[in-house]
Amino acid sequence: MTETTFTFRVDEALKAAFAEAAKTNDRTGAQLLRDYMRDFVRKQQETADYDAWFRAKVQAGIDADDAGDVLSAEEVEAEAETWRAAMRRKLVGPAS
Repeated sequence: MTETTFTFRVDEALKAAFAEAAKTNDRTGAQLLRDYMRDFVRKQQETADYDAWFRAKVQAGIDADDAGDVLSAEEVEAEAETWRAAMRRKLVGPAS
């Protein structure tokens, strides 16, 4: 891995407090900053991946609707009622 220098300006008090906090965790400021950068990049990638997944799911729903491959609210409710009745029978057991 090729390394490079990343220089930026920061308030002296913040730099001192950060260095002290890093020291109490047996780390250097540079180690912590690298960790924070990796974590930030990872979170950004996870967000982008989720966004792509979500958009694909939405598009699949739109495509299904356009093709007429959908259930009406009444059909969904009928299936749900069948499922609820089956769950009640399992929980209560056979009628006496």
